[in-house]
Amino acid sequence: MRHLKRALTGLLLAIGLACPSHGAEPVRIGEMNSYRAVPAFTVPYRNGWQLAVNEINAGGGVLGGRPLVLVSRDDGAKRADALAVAQDLVDKEGVGIIVGSFLSNIGLALSEFARRNRIVYLAAMPMTDDLVWAKGNRYTFRLRASSYMQANMLAERAALLPAKRWAVIAPDYEFGRSVAANFEACLQARRPDVRFVAEQWPALGGLDPRKVVPPLLQANPDAIFNATFGSDLGRLVHDGNGLGLFAGRSVVSILTGEPEILDSLADEAPEGWIVTGYPWYAIATAEHRKFVEAYRAAYDEDPRMASLLGYALVKALAAAIDKAGGTAPDKLIKALEGLSFATPVGPVTVRAADHQATLGTWVGTTAIENGGGIMVDWTYDDGETYLPDPEQARRKRPADADGGFGKKHQ
Repeated sequence: MRHLKRALTGLLLAIGLACPSHGAEPVRIGEMNSYRAVPAFTVPYRNGWQLAVNEINAGGGVLGGRPLVLVSRDDGAKRADALAVAQDLVDKEGVGIIVGSFLSNIGLALSEFARRNRIVYLAAMPMTDDLVWAKGNRYTFRLRASSYMQANMLAERAALLPAKRWAVIAPDYEFGRSVAANFEACLQARRPDVRFVAEQWPALGGLDPRKVVPPLLQANPDAIFNATFGSDLGRLVHDGNGLGLFAGRSVVSILTGEPEILDSLADEAPEGWIVTGYPWYAIATAEHRKFVEAYRAAYDEDPRMASLLGYALVKALAAAIDKAGGTAPDKLIKALEGLSFATPVGPVTVRAADHQATLGTWVGTTAIENGGGIMVDWTYDDGETYLPDPEQARRKRPADADGGFGKKHQ
């Protein structure tokens, strides 16, 4: 049944039965993500945006009756592949906007592509701060709560712990380095007495507990900040428990409360970790329940954090396109700057100062229920609260961030 529902959903999208008018010219958006490389995150994201596209088209589309179409490609989880896909989407598919991506390095590559080609790029999932700050540009916007925002949320909780000696374990690529640096800075700003006594930087997807755990044990920290995920986190939890790494120590872990991650850990999910995540099963607002019910009806499965992001991405796109009256880059940029749009978890605004959306996330503690991990004692942290004020944010961007160069988008 699940596979049948998925097939029918894809078929409806492909043949345009949900489109408001068979004769109306579609508004084409170029979408790409690392579907083959990280399906646990990107497939739920795709389900989310497909659901939103179907809803928008069933409700009349955009621009007074034009169907919204996302032309989707796999970016290969490689910078060169992503750039080639983006060029193909612009040159051959005639898209007016590009969206998507998961890995931070891919997001940065697409941001530079957008700047050079003068086409708007709305990043869905990359968390690197450079995307909107140090390497920000007028064509690039980001939906998800960033590395800084989530690290700041976690540091607020970590500062309440008695721990003074901290260790860090994070993947050795842009996201891991960035989020670890942000956590250290935000925690030390609140707790000058804290020291970081050990660091481990395993390659993404290549964590070897035999190399990582002993140095951490030798440093004897009071607490650990973790930024690993996927199979790396699974190995760390399994072997770390066996070697006593977590016994008697507090753990603060970014993203670990997301269903994609807790479900993969199953009955080995940790208890008592302070995490960011998405407790969809406990969010009782009417709009969120409506989203969950629609998602379950379409895909016969529960939503993930990525599902919510994909859904919100398309809602933001539709609102921006309608406000701009089309996809002309200059008009779309003006529409996105300061745009407010509805999501299943409340209204979100795209800040004009740094092109960062104020979508927040949930912070809580992990627990085991019915043989699997959940989040308890959680709160929703609004993104705006954990960002620098607009003037500070502007100073983090390049002096020419509001300029552009390269061939003009046709």
